[in-house]
Amino acid sequence: MSTIKRNYSSKPLKQSTRFDNVSKKVNLRRAFRPAARYLQRPYTILSAYDRQNLRPDLIAGVTTAVIVAPQAIAFALIANLPPEMGLYAAIVGGIVGALWGSCNQLFTAPTNTISLLVFASLATVIEPGSQTFVYAAGLMALMVGFLQLLLGIARLGMLVNFVSHSVIIGFATGAGVLIAVNQISPLLGINLSRDNVIATAHGLLLNLTYAHLPTALIGVLSLVIIVSIRRINTRLPATLIAMIITSLLVAIFDLQDKGVATIGQLPVGLPPLADLPVLDLNLIGSISAGALAVTAISLVQTTAIAHSVAAQTGQRLDSNQEFVGQGLANMAMGLFSGFAGSGSFSATAINLANGAKTALAPVFAAGFILIALFTLGPLTAYLPRAAMAAALIVTAVTMIDRAEIRRILHSNLGEATILLSTLLGTLFLDIQFAVLLGVLLSFVLYIVHTSTPRVHEVKPDVNYKHFLYQPEKAGCPQLGIIEILGDLYFGAVHHVEEYILDHADRHPEQRFLLIRMHNVNDCDFSGIHMLENVVKTYRDRGGDVFLVRPQYRVKQIFATTDFVKGLLGADHILDKDDAITHIFYHILDPAICIYECPVRVFKECANLPKRVDIAGIPHDHEVIATQLRTIKPRDLWQLLHTSALINQHAVNGLGLKPPLVIDVREPREFRQGHIAEAQSIPLATILSKKVHFPADQQIVLVCRSGRRSRRAAAALQNLGCQNIYILEGGMQAWEAEALLEAVGESVIGDR
Repeated sequence: MSTIKRNYSSKPLKQSTRFDNVSKKVNLRRAFRPAARYLQRPYTILSAYDRQNLRPDLIAGVTTAVIVAPQAIAFALIANLPPEMGLYAAIVGGIVGALWGSCNQLFTAPTNTISLLVFASLATVIEPGSQTFVYAAGLMALMVGFLQLLLGIARLGMLVNFVSHSVIIGFATGAGVLIAVNQISPLLGINLSRDNVIATAHGLLLNLTYAHLPTALIGVLSLVIIVSIRRINTRLPATLIAMIITSLLVAIFDLQDKGVATIGQLPVGLPPLADLPVLDLNLIGSISAGALAVTAISLVQTTAIAHSVAAQTGQRLDSNQEFVGQGLANMAMGLFSGFAGSGSFSATAINLANGAKTALAPVFAAGFILIALFTLGPLTAYLPRAAMAAALIVTAVTMIDRAEIRRILHSNLGEATILLSTLLGTLFLDIQFAVLLGVLLSFVLYIVHTSTPRVHEVKPDVNYKHFLYQPEKAGCPQLGIIEILGDLYFGAVHHVEEYILDHADRHPEQRFLLIRMHNVNDCDFSGIHMLENVVKTYRDRGGDVFLVRPQYRVKQIFATTDFVKGLLGADHILDKDDAITHIFYHILDPAICIYECPVRVFKECANLPKRVDIAGIPHDHEVIATQLRTIKPRDLWQLLHTSALINQHAVNGLGLKPPLVIDVREPREFRQGHIAEAQSIPLATILSKKVHFPADQQIVLVCRSGRRSRRAAAALQNLGCQNIYILEGGMQAWEAEALLEAVGESVIGDR
């Protein structure tokens, strides 16, 4: 028998193992399927290419190349790198970024902000201008690309949405100031340190008289040419024209011999493979913070540009695909002797404006830059450094978006704080840490916003169709309606619960609560605990809680936690259209609506008779509190049952015998529970003047919360009864003190 059992049990085990292996294979296939789809993007582009787009793509490519080539050289100079590295990065980045990216018109290349960030990150650990500095720039591009590629394959493209727009504006503004200040030195031919913006500005003032005159003339002339051409026609290549004119001046008048610095002849050839120190762990560790900052800024900047273009073209973007494209582009730029870059706003805008249709337009632009490198490379020997500085200063000034800065500073304190922190950090701290500080503040702002969702009481509008936040409008004395605008997760539940319970304390007469949940998209276990506590709190006070329109995912968590089945009750989840109607006709007390509530909050009570409007009887809010005396529930209890306290209260005017306790609630409320010594005389009877008491009779009026008692007191005072007291807090306070109650004619004991 044992053999049979062993054989019998071994078969299912083998089958289970086989199925587990198949399941693992299937899961692995599913896991790598998105990565394979992202990597085969070039095949998708080329296989679907329409030849009718060839001509506009070629035209856009030529125009973009004319703009990008001089910019790439200039941005390499910002990073204190050889100018050919900028061209290599533009060529390789433009091709790879376009073929593996998501946006058809996006051109990936070195940019102002990334170049400055690369220089600032590397200059703190490596001597600028050294060969190690060059290798480190390529290694950083490789690290940045690898991080971006991982984020794209892991489908974490949504992370870029958590970085505030104010970080980009603050960093771009600070970067523009730094670039402009740092380029004054080569513009005028002055040697200045680049410690910080204040030191550079101070050195400039001290050494202004030592400016090299020929260099300064070339620099100022370049500024005049670029600014003038831009004012005449923004589509003309102003920078390229200025470079051609000043290069001719240098060549004709032999200005190199007179001390005018030039770029030098560029090497002719394809971008070479770089010998990167990929195993130097010390170097990798020292530049890792900068690599993280470049990764964040590069992705945020690229995504912003891509979405701006897509808004005009109608193209549907994939953020994960764009991450993959940027990752592969930066890795390629690092491997082929370039440095890190991102989507270029100016190049992309030119590409779009000149009719680029597909992703091959940036590829053509990169190809034309490569052709220019072969044919025009030797001519850069006459290209003055001052002309490049002038072009960078003009570009840096355009980076400062003053209108956007004003909007942010006047719109939101949190966004303004992020903007100013990033701006000041960029100017006075290590730039990579300034960027990371801005990103961190963005996350903090997001957490603060999500952990403090808007929670407020709402009331129907004048047409009873929509519920709005109207703090100036009177609400229902029985029902509070609270709307939650945010998710109920562990970080937000304390804020929501605190508001609801505080509302309950401020409005103790509102024993019922309706929570509008159509803006709650998710709820975790902490949210369930919060709702359970709210329900128990209201029920302990003799009320109840109802929910309206919870979303599907919220209903799922309700079901899995037994919140509805075990505590709330399925009948307490109401439909949006008839929620108020159900509560009004089945839950609320109509006597309170008639005798206590002077307003008509809901459509259901619009035609309800209001006895509060009886002529000569003031409304509750019009009864002067000092005209009415009150007695606490415990004092009334002792007065009714302790003869020793009767003499004590006689001093206060209650006399030597127990007072007459009058319950002014409706008979059905009286039968449900009342003070044993009380008589039931409804408020309607008192208001109708059908009741008479001796003028000197000591009377204590009782209702549910005190509203009806105050109105009854005002009516009795008009009838000549002046020795009147009101039970403070009504039966709600009596019950809270756990004092003796009677139902009908029977005493039910201490509660």
